[in-house]
Amino acid sequence: MNPERGHRLAVLGHPVLHSRSPAMQNAALAGLGLTDWLYSAIDVIPEEFGALVRGLPGEGFAGANVTVPHKEAALAVADSASDAALAIGAANTLVFRDGQIFADNTDAPGLLDALEEPAGKLDSRPALVLGAGGAGRAVVWALAGAGMKVMLWNRTRSRAEDLAKELGVEVIPPEQHGGIDPGQFDVIVNASAAGLGGRDGLAELPVDPGGFHSGQTVVDMVYGEKPGTLLEAADWAGAKTVDGLEILVRQGARSLEIWTGQSPDLEVMRAAARESSPGTLT
Repeated sequence: MNPERGHRLAVLGHPVLHSRSPAMQNAALAGLGLTDWLYSAIDVIPEEFGALVRGLPGEGFAGANVTVPHKEAALAVADSASDAALAIGAANTLVFRDGQIFADNTDAPGLLDALEEPAGKLDSRPALVLGAGGAGRAVVWALAGAGMKVMLWNRTRSRAEDLAKELGVEVIPPEQHGGIDPGQFDVIVNASAAGLGGRDGLAELPVDPGGFHSGQTVVDMVYGEKPGTLLEAADWAGAKTVDGLEILVRQGARSLEIWTGQSPDLEVMRAAARESSPGTLT
């Protein structure tokens, strides 16, 4: 494949070579008939991120996805940004056009897409978000924006308090910080690094697996060769589960539509994502 100038795309991260995004996005591009486009992975350390991004348009790039640890830096390097990216304080999608860098965030709408709930169905329902990093910011903003009553937990409590104050949500009370009953929440999202690299995510989180039950939706933003222990426990209890690969597909589809103006086939993206090499946190 020889991409035309302006038809290159990439995911930027560190590390990132294990990402499933290239396989997924290239399959989507082929499905759309955009055979002159090419999506790759670029590993870049934080100290070199800004300079690399500013040089991409001159190398024929139309845009880029951004993953850990660069999502906040992606917003900072942009000339303009969407309301979502500004409110979240992080970007996962960059667009290079007319000599300008535009930042957007498809993590938040991608999460809501994956929940597959009708408009208004989430209003006033309780949600638990685990993790207050870049992914956690997007999750909190998305769920709170959908009208949910969000409770936030982070291993470093002060970081959760800062984010909760910024986005207008609540923090898990101190007495529950080391042991949370998940039964009180309709939606639970792990946006932390718990379970990354095949570790036992459930053991790293202060969640009692005995509290899961049917009627809940449990989301794990971390993805790997198979569902982690958090989703295994939730599934065993009858809860609906959504893994990080589905979130990757949904946010990736929205990014691709921003770059190309076309809606990709989600099934094509799912198949490619699940058949490719191991992944990480979206």
